[in-house]
Amino acid sequence: MISHLIPFIAAFILGMSKSGLKGMGIVIVTLMALVHGAKASTGILLPLLIFADILAVIYYNRHARWNYLLRFLPWMIGGVLIAVFIGKNLPESIFKKGMAVIIIISVIIMFFGDRYNQKNIPNKLWFIGSTGFAAGFTTMIGNLAGAFTNIFFMATRIPKNEFIGTAAWLFFIINLFKLPFHVFSWKTISLQTLTIDLYLIPGVILGFIIGIKAVKRFKDHQYRKFILIMTAIGGFVILFK
Repeated sequence: MISHLIPFIAAFILGMSKSGLKGMGIVIVTLMALVHGAKASTGILLPLLIFADILAVIYYNRHARWNYLLRFLPWMIGGVLIAVFIGKNLPESIFKKGMAVIIIISVIIMFFGDRYNQKNIPNKLWFIGSTGFAAGFTTMIGNLAGAFTNIFFMATRIPKNEFIGTAAWLFFIINLFKLPFHVFSWKTISLQTLTIDLYLIPGVILGFIIGIKAVKRFKDHQYRKFILIMTAIGGFVILFK
């Protein structure tokens, strides 16, 4: 029962995160990895992410800022390609520990990103390149690019809806780019994993609908503190499980 409930909760949270409630991606990865394993969970999550990306692109399409997206996307693609070859033959134990470390580092990044004013975050080529590459690498290894993309979009200082709309298109494109590598190289997507995804799609839809309603009402400061604490706990759980 628990092994079915936890992934459904993760799918529900995924839907909420794609609606614009940023900061929950690491919680989703943590929950799925606890049930299905670190590497296998990346293949289960990817089709759900693409489905949720479609919902987000449809809803926030008019808010996308393509000039920012095109500056970030090439670096992210480079990170994905490097991660494909590094992560292909990694043992599950190392993959799991690497994912946990990325989670914990991401929490630290988000914590300090919240503490500093946007004006103190650099908007230079080296910064875009490094965060873009890190986002690409971590999204392939464990669907954990959220912290790095959030920092980039903070540096652009774009409004909330444009932040959400641009990020929606960014992840839709990059997740489609990752798909063949999961199918043919890592072999983490199969008919069996897609069957699991079909069971979880209603959770994504429900989470997206509720998330849309909550975006304008949620107290962001309190929410992010809670997510940071829970995310850090989840990272340590994966590390020592």
